[in-house]
Amino acid sequence: MTRKSKDVYFAEIADLVSSRSTCMRNQVGAVIVKDSQILSTGYNGAPKKLPHCEDVGCIREELGVKPGERHELCRGLHAEQNAIIQAAFHGVSVNGAKVYCTTRPCSICTKMLINAGIHEIIYIEEYEDELAAQLVKEAHLNLRRVEIARKYGRNSK
Repeated sequence: MTRKSKDVYFAEIADLVSSRSTCMRNQVGAVIVKDSQILSTGYNGAPKKLPHCEDVGCIREELGVKPGERHELCRGLHAEQNAIIQAAFHGVSVNGAKVYCTTRPCSICTKMLINAGIHEIIYIEEYEDELAAQLVKEAHLNLRRVEIARKYGRNSK
């Protein structure tokens, strides 16, 4: 038996985390890791104690908003945002950590990851966002794609 690389291992965990998503359009998961230890996880969905999109409908679908546009027209938070928030909620610093995401982060999440002190983003699926790519370059973040066989998340955004 061949042992999985750490990148594959943590990316597969991010994929599993995405299975908790309540988004009707795409399931995304994120895992923040430092020194090979998981600090926090997050998936996309509505804030705590609020109805989920799968229960009340998708505002973006109703308005015909295209993927990648008008992120503010969504009741949910992104997986990366929830992972950062969970770490902060529990008093865990993510400064100097890596994030494993099922989808390459959007520009909003990229800005948050930069300010949280994340130094590397490892993702499974591409997500085209020119501003996010520019921000990664300017911030000198390491950005890598890893390939796994996705078992849980949907393959669209």
